[in-house]
Amino acid sequence: MQMNGADRAREMEIFVAVAKSGSFSAAGRILGLTPSAVSRTVDRIEARLGVRLMLRTTRVLTLTAEGQTYLGAARRILADLDDAEQGIADQGAPRGRVRVSASLAHGRQHVVPLLGDFVRRYPHILIDINLTDVVVDVAAGQADVAIRFGPLADSPLTARRLGDTGRTIVASPDYLARRGTPTVPEDLHDHDCLNFNFRRAEPVWPFRRDGRDYALTVRGPIEANNGETLTQLAVAGVGVTRVGNFSVADAIDAGRLVPLLEDFNPGDREPIHAVFVGGANMPARVRVFVDFLAERLR
Repeated sequence: MQMNGADRAREMEIFVAVAKSGSFSAAGRILGLTPSAVSRTVDRIEARLGVRLMLRTTRVLTLTAEGQTYLGAARRILADLDDAEQGIADQGAPRGRVRVSASLAHGRQHVVPLLGDFVRRYPHILIDINLTDVVVDVAAGQADVAIRFGPLADSPLTARRLGDTGRTIVASPDYLARRGTPTVPEDLHDHDCLNFNFRRAEPVWPFRRDGRDYALTVRGPIEANNGETLTQLAVAGVGVTRVGNFSVADAIDAGRLVPLLEDFNPGDREPIHAVFVGGANMPARVRVFVDFLAERLR
């Protein structure tokens, strides 16, 4: 007998529930079916395919090799159906969860203040935001959207430019009163320099003198994985640091930090991107969030 797509999808749903729960009765409770109805469904799939998918004993159900193959295919097909239905539903009113990863300082100062406006515009979208300077793996599903600074490595991800930022060397007035104010980059050899501890970060700061760019190796007592911590340490008089302008702008305006060696600032800029899995199947909830960031952060 020829079966329609809905019937096969229902069979796959039942089979997946049995494989996940480990018994006909448990799958029946999940799906609101009797154990005998569940068992007949599995028998029907096996009869149609002409192979044994499950080995039954009184205590346990075990998938055969063919059962494992069918289970994987069933899960993919059901996931595709869910994605298709969600995509159609999203065209009317984007909905669902958007997991966002942003750096501590930039996220706190520039992304979080925008979220109220976003959820008022899109009330059916739940924003799940994680502020960390640790780089999450968007391609592996650890986030839907991540905000990244600096050049991007080659990857299958899609990137949308949101702007750029510079960096400034700063120290607190108290630190400078105790240790003196550096007037040329080489004076930093006599200072406690606070740096990032990323694997990609090197203990060098760039400078420009007489039109020539060069890098200076710096050393200090503390390294950290985010600009906000380095800024806090600098405000506390622990040392000199070089971080993004967005991290120190408020402290400079308030007089808690002093810009240093600006005549030697190379003016390097870091691009800011939103990275995400793009393509034709990109959920509307992710697309509208990225569009919103691009609109407001530029």
